Amino acid sequence: MAEREKPAGYARSEAKNAEIRATIRPLEPGERPGPLLAALVFAAFLLVANVAGYLFASEDVPLAGTVVFTAVMALAIYGLWNARAWAVLGMLALLAIIAASALLSLLVASDLIAVAFCVVVAAITGTLFWKLIRVLGRIQAPPATP
Repeated sequence: MAEREKPAGYARSEAKNAEIRATIRPLEPGERPGPLLAALVFAAFLLVANVAGYLFASEDVPLAGTVVFTAVMALAIYGLWNARAWAVLGMLALLAIIAASALLSLLVASDLIAVAFCVVVAAITGTLFWKLIRVLGRIQAPPATP
């Protein structure tokens, strides 16, 4: 059987993808772009907020959940600092969940302050998500050949 011909749109799309891939410059050793540092700061904020929530909560907060989340955020901080693709992917997943939750929370927002909070959280996490995609591409880009 002959291989099926690919549609013309596929060829155009693949040519466009190849053109974009050619412009991606791999990360230099030790280079940390702004979005990567922003994600690192965000992970550190979540870690500190989680520990503070456990220490200062007026009700019982499970220690096991706090320890697991703190360990995951510490691992994410390590991975982001060393520009590891798995850490960026994990942060992208977390940002997507937070942005989606914020947008869905608009359905039950009862006043303008709640609406503003949901919109700001979704805008910040969505923007950071978008910026990290290019960083992930740079992390995964093969080294340039001379």
